[in-house]
Amino acid sequence: MANRRCLQTLTRHLSYLLSPTPSLHSLNFISPQTLTPTLLNSSPNCPQISTKISSFHRHFCSNRPNNSHGDDEDESEDETDYDEDDVEGLESNSQPSREYTPEEKEQEAAEIGFKVIGPLRKSDRVFKPYEPVFAVIQIGSHQFKVSNGDSIFTEKLKFCEVNDKLILNKVMLLGSNTQTIIGRPILPDAAVHAVVEEHALDAKVLIFKKKRRKNYRRTRGHRQELTKLRITDIQGVEKPEVVPILKTEKKGAKKVAVAA
Repeated sequence: MANRRCLQTLTRHLSYLLSPTPSLHSLNFISPQTLTPTLLNSSPNCPQISTKISSFHRHFCSNRPNNSHGDDEDESEDETDYDEDDVEGLESNSQPSREYTPEEKEQEAAEIGFKVIGPLRKSDRVFKPYEPVFAVIQIGSHQFKVSNGDSIFTEKLKFCEVNDKLILNKVMLLGSNTQTIIGRPILPDAAVHAVVEEHALDAKVLIFKKKRRKNYRRTRGHRQELTKLRITDIQGVEKPEVVPILKTEKKGAKKVAVAA
């Protein structure tokens, strides 16, 4: 609509300038250079008009002449617009990594819910056959129900490497075929042993942000860092004796023996 108004006003003023006998009303929009003596004295009834006509600039645009560069400024602001979270992330990445003392490492690991014993050696026999015992443990802000031989994925654990042996201290419940022990909220004498198998990345998650009518769109991806643990032993509960299962002979073998 603004462009149509501009074209209409331009054509109107051009018609006044190109007409052979312009009216007095159109002289307000004519520059002093176009006012020649022949034009002023063309009609005898025309009053004396001084040639000192103040020229002014007229903006043929919308009703906001002072915001002619507003769109460009908005576009430049949109191009350089950042989220507060993104700025904080950039600042955090720019800071150097902090060096922790052994005491601080143990304290933070205890708050998360684990303790590093040491690396796994070839002579260690930590992997045992399945036992009918389960436990509910807490690592960070997540809880897991585990048994001997299970593997779980948690958020990346700091201060531990692959093949490190861990003790998970925050045991909330223990259970077996004969008894169930519930903590209030943690069992002090219970422990779950595990081994770090790998540090991996979760599947990518896309985060899309948009503000309508603001030319604002942001697409970012995130892959959560994970740690894979293998449960090796559960301590603090009575384990039932595993009765060996005797293999029964097949009927076909008996028939062959009788025939012989």
